[in-house]
Amino acid sequence: MWVVKTTLPESMNEDEVATFSHTLIEAGASCIQHHKVTSTYKWEDEMKSESEWSIQIKVSKHSKQAVVDLLVETHPYDVPQVITKKWEASDDYLTWINSN
Repeated sequence: MWVVKTTLPESMNEDEVATFSHTLIEAGASCIQHHKVTSTYKWEDEMKSESEWSIQIKVSKHSKQAVVDLLVETHPYDVPQVITKKWEASDDYLTWINSN
């Protein structure tokens, strides 16, 4: 299975994050978890530290590209974080991921 990670602005409320997540599930994601984090980074030569939503998306190999494409297309940031990694999981969980 694949895990895709991104962040969303803290200015989005819980309902907006849920709506964003539902859209990705409709595109083929199996499960999405979100929680608030603090991100520290350099942007346009300035050091930033901001609260954001951390989003972790579980998706099958078959649906990964469609989910990533929609994520990039609908993301509110100019340069969204899109990190993908292949993960191993239990057979039962993989069967469920691949059935979505």
